[in-house]
Amino acid sequence: MILVDTHTHLYLDDFDMDWREVVDSAIESGVKYMLLPRIDSETFEDQKKLSEFYPDNCLSMVGLHPTSVKADFEKELEMIENELRSSNYVAIGEIGIDLYWDKTFKEQQKEAFRRQLKWAKQFELPVSIHMRDSFEEIYQIVKEEKTSALNGIFHCFTGTLEESEKIVELGFKMGLGGILTFKNAGLAEVVKDIPMEHFVLETDAPFLSPVPFRGKRNESKNLLHIAEKLADIKGLSLTEVAEITTASAASVFKLKI
Repeated sequence: MILVDTHTHLYLDDFDMDWREVVDSAIESGVKYMLLPRIDSETFEDQKKLSEFYPDNCLSMVGLHPTSVKADFEKELEMIENELRSSNYVAIGEIGIDLYWDKTFKEQQKEAFRRQLKWAKQFELPVSIHMRDSFEEIYQIVKEEKTSALNGIFHCFTGTLEESEKIVELGFKMGLGGILTFKNAGLAEVVKDIPMEHFVLETDAPFLSPVPFRGKRNESKNLLHIAEKLADIKGLSLTEVAEITTASAASVFKLKI
């Protein structure tokens, strides 16, 4: 059984003391690939170190996280463009719009998001999209930029059935993480009515640990618990869930399975 964690931040300080053990345990549990979205320039070196130590398993994205979009965002974008021209990345991410914490740089977030979508088309890379309190803004921009060269993942999907239909219409897939296992989240009721081929799995480690580890540091090996929950919701075997979601991830990110 092969699993793919399509969104995990294993290079953050939370893993400073045991990052090798964390990655090794994930691989042992069946997680062949761990895709590492970039946050901003401050996380570059740690992300690079991890992907260089595990080149066959930990694959890097490059992008500017919306909560890192500040007054100097142009400098961050310049670095990203240089990286895209000089290095190999599996995707552009984590990009998007976040209006939950702070709306001060809302327009700059939109500009940064749109520009990175254009680069995704130019460099023929998928995108990993962060959306928080911003679905309509995200949807409109992606719809405007959409071509056959633009695809990817709406990361951490927690939306409605109507929103899922719009995502599918755009040709994107949805990332399911630990929130799927939360009893009162209501996500399971939405997910049961969406065809399996539209999902990929993710942990967003060290955040959003699934039950029974809720409140503790998340790890990529916990992807197994998310897969088990999805199997239960869909009435499928764990093997079937692994095969379908891994095939979807491999298709989007051009992975060798």
